[in-house]
Formats: sequence, structure tokens, C-alpha cells
Amino acid sequence: MNDTMLIAAEKMREVFFSVLMKYGFEKEKAQACAEVFTTNSIDGVYSHSVNRFVSFIKLVENGYVIPNNEPERVHGINALEQWDGKLGAGVINAMKATHRAMHIARDHGMGCVALANTNHWMRGGYYGWQAAKNNFVFIAWTNTIANMPAWGAIDSRLGNNPLVIAVPYNGQAIVLDMATSQFSYGALEMAKLKGENLRVHGGFNIKGELTKKPSEVLESKRVLPVGYWKGAGLSLLLDILTAILSNGLSTHEITERKMEYGLSQVFIAIDLQQLKNYKGIESCINNIITDYKQSTTEGENEIIFPGERVLKTREKNLKDGIPVMKKVWSEIESLL
Repeated sequence: MNDTMLIAAEKMREVFFSVLMKYGFEKEKAQACAEVFTTNSIDGVYSHSVNRFVSFIKLVENGYVIPNNEPERVHGINALEQWDGKLGAGVINAMKATHRAMHIARDHGMGCVALANTNHWMRGGYYGWQAAKNNFVFIAWTNTIANMPAWGAIDSRLGNNPLVIAVPYNGQAIVLDMATSQFSYGALEMAKLKGENLRVHGGFNIKGELTKKPSEVLESKRVLPVGYWKGAGLSLLLDILTAILSNGLSTHEITERKMEYGLSQVFIAIDLQQLKNYKGIESCINNIITDYKQSTTEGENEIIFPGERVLKTREKNLKDGIPVMKKVWSEIESLL
């Protein structure tokens, strides 16, 4: 039985907007949130868009996300600023922090906005795409509630703190958007819903054995750090940097709240146009990607750069409609 349906992007955007308005968002903020959730769905990142929308609304209902609060600049020196997100919608706070980092970069060559007291940004890659299309290099990361064990541990003390790196490329972008766990929890949930195993080991089961079964990883809550101990170390350093740069909460402090809200994030933009070698950057990147694509493959494997698959998915979903699980869409429509 086919358990998915195709939803036109405009239809999805309209439904998201209507629900957001119903739950207290001002029109401009409702439009902005609906656009981010829809764009992420178009790009095929369903785990952090359409599949996460109902959970997002529940956070609004329970007061963890305050719809119309505006982030506030609390400190700044030269190219570095600290902001308070005021527990506003994470996607709106992240959009504003991205734009502010780009604005600072136009003045200083590089801009950094460290954001405390914010909420889940959903898909970090969205902000990377926006910055890269405006000719900025972009680096950003966020901490999370504790949901990943340190290497060699069984209890979670680390977040799977997502990291985004984006570079302009041929009018689009090369965008790395990764959790510091091998699979994000959203990806695990999606695989479980589809009844699919993971491509590679995603974590441990309750017996302490590596497993490709998403349900077993979700049960044990022992996701596998990307690169094993290296991913655990990366997660730790990202958490430290978010906390000290933003003057916000660290992963262990967020975890004490028993609910993932009040996160800390960092957004860095670099204005390529101010570099001495700006005119040669496009050629440099093209040469690197050309060489990369000449990799010798096993079988019929295709070598793609980070974000390349998104371009193909985006084109298909805009043409054919966005595939959504019927159960998920029914839950969203029930919010109207």
C-alpha cells in the first residue's frame, strides 16, 4: 500500500501559513516560518521540515517557543556580536542571525553572530544556502539537548550538535549540513516510519551491539558519533564554543530543563568579494570539484559534492509535488 501522497509546494506553504496564524504568529513571521518549512520540504529534508511541523506547533502550544518575540543584540565589538533570541521561533531567529552576520561581514570582511536563548533552527543547511547564494562563505553550528554518548560511554552527555559549512558554487552552493552523530534523530525517525534499515551502522542497541536498525538505536538512545571518538570530540568543542561565544546555555544545562529549548548557536559569514583573490575563486572551486569528480568508483557509485543531491530533489519536488506520508499530512491538517 502506498502510504505517501504528493503535495504541491504552494499548497504546503498555504497550510503551514494558516496553521501558524491560528497559533498566534504575526503575518510576517507566519510567512517566514512557512517559507522555511516548505523550502526544506522541497529540498527533501523531510525530517527537519514537514515531518517536524506538528512537533514545532506543540512547542508553541506549551510555551517553549514564543511566536512573536524578537531577538535582541546585547553586546558587540567589531565583527563579533552576542544576541538574545528571547525564546522566539528558532527558524526566524536563525534567519535574522544569518542576515546580521552577512551585514557585519560587508563592513569587516567577516561577521560572527552568537545567539543565546533560541530554539531549534530545523534544517541548518537552509541558512547556508541563503548565505552562499549571496556570495558569502557560511559556517554555523548549534548545540542540542544531550542525545549522544561520549565515545566509550553508554549515557548521553553530548548533543549531536549540527554543523553547516556552505560555499558559493556556480550560482548555487556546496553545502555540508551534518549532525555530529552518524544519523540525526530525524533521519532515524524517518527510517523507522518507512520500515527501512540504515545504510551503515547508526548506533548501538540495548545490548551494546552496533546496529543498522533505527528502532534499536532510538530505543537505546546510543547514536554513533560520526568518526567515532573524533565526532564525540567535535561535538564537545562545538558545545563549548556556542556556550562561551553566545553566553548561552551549554548542552548539560539545556538537558537539565528536560526539554530542548533555549539553545545556543553561532553564525559566521565571510564576504568573498573582499578577498584579494576574489576573481579567481570560482575557477579554483571548479578545478577542485572537477578533480573530485574524477574519483575512481566502485561499481555504479556516483561521486557527488555536499548539497548536489538537493538540487536534483528540489527540481523534482517542484515539478511533481512533495512526497509526504499520509499520516503526517493528516496530523498537520488536523491543526487547521
